[in-house]
Amino acid sequence: MVKQKSGLIVNLSFFGGQRYFNNVAYGVCKATVDRMSKDMANELKAYGVTVVSLYPGNVSTEGMVELAKYNKAVDLTKMESPQFVGRCIAALAEDEQRIRETGEILITAELAGQYGFTDIDGSQPESLRALLWEV
Repeated sequence: MVKQKSGLIVNLSFFGGQRYFNNVAYGVCKATVDRMSKDMANELKAYGVTVVSLYPGNVSTEGMVELAKYNKAVDLTKMESPQFVGRCIAALAEDEQRIRETGEILITAELAGQYGFTDIDGSQPESLRALLWEV
């Protein structure tokens, strides 16, 4: 990427990097991903490489689908699909002005609104920013 003077690095994180969520180890891990993204962005911006930390909402992974079988509190209908996260990354990759986002924390649901796409079922997932980030 440095040699070609362009590129996109997306590190997946979550709101636990900003405030307490689950446990200490989880929060430290997510905060580290966010800090690493910010520092990488600082070092790679001069080479045209964009680095972001991406916060999906709750994602309906195989593990969450399995958990929902036993835990009625897990609502798969309000979750993002893994493909939705991929659509976010694809939209960023196609954006020729993506360098303006370098070093930022981006939220999948907000990127969908910005770039005008939906999840695979046509839904527009809600941003978890108000629930998990702002105190």
